Amino acid sequence: MKPSAVPRLILAGLPLSFLFLLAVAPLARLLAEGGLQFNPALLADDYLRWRLLWSLIQAAASCLLCLALGVPLAWVLARYRFAGRALLLRLLMLPFVMPTLVAAMGVLALFGPRGVFGVDLQDTPWLLLYGNLFFNLPLVVRAGCDGFSLVPASRLAAARTLGATRWRAFWRVEWPAALPWLLSSLCLVFLYCFSGLGLALVLGGQRYATLEVEIYTLVAYELNLADAGALALLVLLTCGGIAAVYAALARRLATAAKVEPLPLRAAESVGERVTLGAALSMLLLCSGLPLLAVLWRGLGAESSWLALWDEESRLALWNSARFTGMTVLAAGALGLAHALACGRSLALRASIFLPFVASPVCVAFGLLLLYPQWSGALGLLMAAYALLAYPLVAKAALASLDGQPPHWRAAARSLGAGPWRTFRRVTWPLLQPALRRGLAFAAATAVGEFAVTLFLSRPEWLTLTTLIYQRLGRPGQANADAAMQLSCVLMLLALIVFWIIETAGGAGPEESGHADAAKPE
Repeated sequence: MKPSAVPRLILAGLPLSFLFLLAVAPLARLLAEGGLQFNPALLADDYLRWRLLWSLIQAAASCLLCLALGVPLAWVLARYRFAGRALLLRLLMLPFVMPTLVAAMGVLALFGPRGVFGVDLQDTPWLLLYGNLFFNLPLVVRAGCDGFSLVPASRLAAARTLGATRWRAFWRVEWPAALPWLLSSLCLVFLYCFSGLGLALVLGGQRYATLEVEIYTLVAYELNLADAGALALLVLLTCGGIAAVYAALARRLATAAKVEPLPLRAAESVGERVTLGAALSMLLLCSGLPLLAVLWRGLGAESSWLALWDEESRLALWNSARFTGMTVLAAGALGLAHALACGRSLALRASIFLPFVASPVCVAFGLLLLYPQWSGALGLLMAAYALLAYPLVAKAALASLDGQPPHWRAAARSLGAGPWRTFRRVTWPLLQPALRRGLAFAAATAVGEFAVTLFLSRPEWLTLTTLIYQRLGRPGQANADAAMQLSCVLMLLALIVFWIIETAGGAGPEESGHADAAKPE
């Protein structure tokens, strides 16, 4: 064994042990439970069969909606130059740091009871589909924008010279270049929609709840672990298959390179200006309006904001703050160690993505099955938080390490600097901006975490997300107003995290549209 491999093995020991104890072993236990308890007759039940069918339908429908709206939006952003374009591309990252419940409350503020538009879509599938569109349309737009920007200008000019119309040139030249990026993003969209809990729990209602909601209900309310394990097995197998497809597409994208990109042009004709305006309006309608609705309803609530300063709200705010702080510390240590240990090891790099394969509901359920004696321990809850957050730190740090010129470190070593001094004087300063971005994403994950908290939390560990959900389920307008006001507080915290991400150096390649940015719920 090379001497340089020894420190890497030591560094890898901590994150790999953590992954085994918190991800591999619980998921294996869940698979065993689901396999032992799985009964094909379970899917003969009309109720559960509808849950599975609807979970697939709403995920597929969300993909189609995101594709239909995202392709023209991405094409416009990739082709036209306009004031605020750079800012808009950065704001497309905002949904990835916005807590799930804030988006759900925004959708309810628009189209729920007493909605802003006066249209009540509660107990219909449209609320959930619109919520899915809010989170996932920016992902498709960013991916499509990256793909369309890869179209070689010479190839497109050649097609036009040979007599191809704009529409034909799009289908023959531009669409094939962007398709792998779009398919990669659609895999993530399907994963997020199929395995998400927060939106489905709040917006789905009784009829349009998904499998994740059914698993939570079976565990939390009926204590039916056998059926819950069997359903969780179906979720894991589905997510694993989609994740494998995504990994294959992502590997193909890794070899892509920009060659003679098309220069941006200003929208000059009336038709171009109308197209640009329509695209920006659609983006605002789908991804901006729910956040504005939360502010509108929260600031216009009849209840006093001082009512939020009760014992319950103070406890939730304190728990959210301290849980976030502990998560950032743990995720920072684990993520940095994992990134430094990776080197060129494909296995270590692939292991970073393990927590993304399983949904938070499956992770929490697996932890309950494997460690029932610690189900009420704060340490297990914080470990689950760290498991969901630390891959974001590891990905950011690893992307930075890959981008550092190796000859800089070699020059430092040739001048007599040891490994530690080389790391401290060369590697660490270059690593800090990406590490801050990763830590900010970890903080966003902890602030908005909902699914794991529902499974593993105790009443004294109330957080802002669980308190919003509780207030939303209580009767009375005062509780509805309090839920909306708490959502404003949660949105403010997410905006602070977003500002930290942007001031840390902007979105790097790991946060681009084709990256594995992951919503925990």
